Amino acid sequence: MKYKIKSRIWIEADNNVLLGEGRVHLLKAIQETGSLSKAARSLNLSYKKAWNLLDSVNKSAKKPVTVNSIGGKGGGGAQLTDYGLSLIRAFDEINKNCWDFLDKQLEKIEHI
Repeated sequence: MKYKIKSRIWIEADNNVLLGEGRVHLLKAIQETGSLSKAARSLNLSYKKAWNLLDSVNKSAKKPVTVNSIGGKGGGGAQLTDYGLSLIRAFDEINKNCWDFLDKQLEKIEHI
């Protein structure tokens, strides 16, 4: 029999979610596409849902995580700030370390 541990982590600031897997996926998609609307489409999210998630991150963060340019003939865009990129790297490392720890803990159950 193979056991699995299930877990999700998120980081809160003043009881508001700053980062979790969904928000990090959105930030990565913004970085890849250069646009909140394209990022939302790539993740099958409505623009409103994506905008609300991004707004929540920006309101909970110490500094802005994105820089936005207004649309027009050439269209607008969004890109991550250095701070936003640092948050993603930190979250990914925390998440990996959490899974490494949990995998080691699971060995205690598997060897009983």
